[in-house]
Amino acid sequence: MSVLEEIVPQPSERPQRGFWASVREALRGTHQDFTQGNLNRAILLLAVPMVLEMVLESLFAVVDVAWVGRLGANAVATVGLTESMLALVMSIGMGVAMSATAMVARRIGEKDPEDAAIAAVQGIAVGLGISLAIGIPAGIFAPQLLAAMGASPTIVAEGSGYARIALGGCGAIVMLFLNNAIFRGAGDAAIAMRLLWVSNIINLALDPCLIFGLGPFPRLGVTGAALATFTGRSIGVLYQFYRLMRGTERIRVLVRHVRLNLRVMGRLLEVSLTGMLQFAIANASWIGLVRIVSFFGAAAVAGYTVAIRIVIFFILPAWGLSNAAATLVGQNLGAKQPERAEQSVWRTGLYNMIFLGAIGVFFIVFATPIVRLFVGEDPSVVAIAALALRTLSCGNVGYAYGMVMLQAFNGAGDTLTPTIVNFFGFWVLELPLAWWLAVKIGFRAEGAFLSIVIAECAIAAASMVLFRRGRWKKQKI
Repeated sequence: MSVLEEIVPQPSERPQRGFWASVREALRGTHQDFTQGNLNRAILLLAVPMVLEMVLESLFAVVDVAWVGRLGANAVATVGLTESMLALVMSIGMGVAMSATAMVARRIGEKDPEDAAIAAVQGIAVGLGISLAIGIPAGIFAPQLLAAMGASPTIVAEGSGYARIALGGCGAIVMLFLNNAIFRGAGDAAIAMRLLWVSNIINLALDPCLIFGLGPFPRLGVTGAALATFTGRSIGVLYQFYRLMRGTERIRVLVRHVRLNLRVMGRLLEVSLTGMLQFAIANASWIGLVRIVSFFGAAAVAGYTVAIRIVIFFILPAWGLSNAAATLVGQNLGAKQPERAEQSVWRTGLYNMIFLGAIGVFFIVFATPIVRLFVGEDPSVVAIAALALRTLSCGNVGYAYGMVMLQAFNGAGDTLTPTIVNFFGFWVLELPLAWWLAVKIGFRAEGAFLSIVIAECAIAAASMVLFRRGRWKKQKI
């Protein structure tokens, strides 16, 4: 079978129901068996709520930096430096979340909701332990961590409150994504969507109130942005636990499931460790990049931060499509249908490429007016942010296929392959190239931006080659 035959829907496989009827069904979250029936419709039913889940998450990322941007370059730089560190913390939570998705999806594909609930509880226990072990020391030493990232004394003084809350309260973010990963693995994408929307709507409402002191709220400046995030996401986590205990059509955690199962936890940790390393390698490289960019001043860091937030606005919905592919891979492998799992990945990658490719063209054309929405008229920040946005957009097609392929490996429980790919792509290629282009060649911040595009495209190419070999189909979990 040719690649085109694998990824292009055939006439006999076209959805039998109307597109908008399927969208409405996806939003309602009706019970579906994603191991049977039309594959395009299965992708649509999973992808719509997952994409919308990420849309609001990405909307928060952009609106948050828009509010903070009105406080000046130092405030934006504080957010950028802190979130680079937070990304490393998140990599650990994401490793557990990804493993929980794979394990729950496999059990659901095997029609075993009892073991799916047991796997979910083990993931939650690990997530809570990680949140406490990292959040407490990170919150205490937040100012020192900011300084280590290259922040000036002024930024440290202004941004320590933000960093303490963001890093110390990282458990709220870890648990929010971990619990939603469980829902996604079970195929309850609509519930995961609604939970994240509740959390982020609270966050968005509190942001301007706490930053600028609207009404009865105190004026906290950039610290208010962190407090709004922590409050909104903590409420979301509490509601997640309520929904898990109440149960859905696919998964329900009963009292008898709330206990440690060392066998299941051991397997989950085994998969999670390479998953953590996988995301740590990727996210630590972003810390290295922002450290290189910081050599060129606060305006460079602020411009880079704004551009990354805008890119995230559209990359996160694309991650929604990637998560749909991971769920389909896990459930179809559980149902002993590896060919259907493979076909779902190629199709999802094609749809993702079309989406991000169109977004890339839009960003290249309208980069300057877009960044001015977030940083006002500061010419130095606008120039760097627009340059970064145009440069990063050139790699959108590579990002599209790369993220789908890597999530497909994760959905199968093969976390080692993406870890190896990330190591060579980010640490062997991207960081040395960024240093060479930015510092040695003299491209300054633009050199770091170019290295991202080159590395991401190389990662996508390597992932596609490894995916076609098919070893992931034999992964046990």
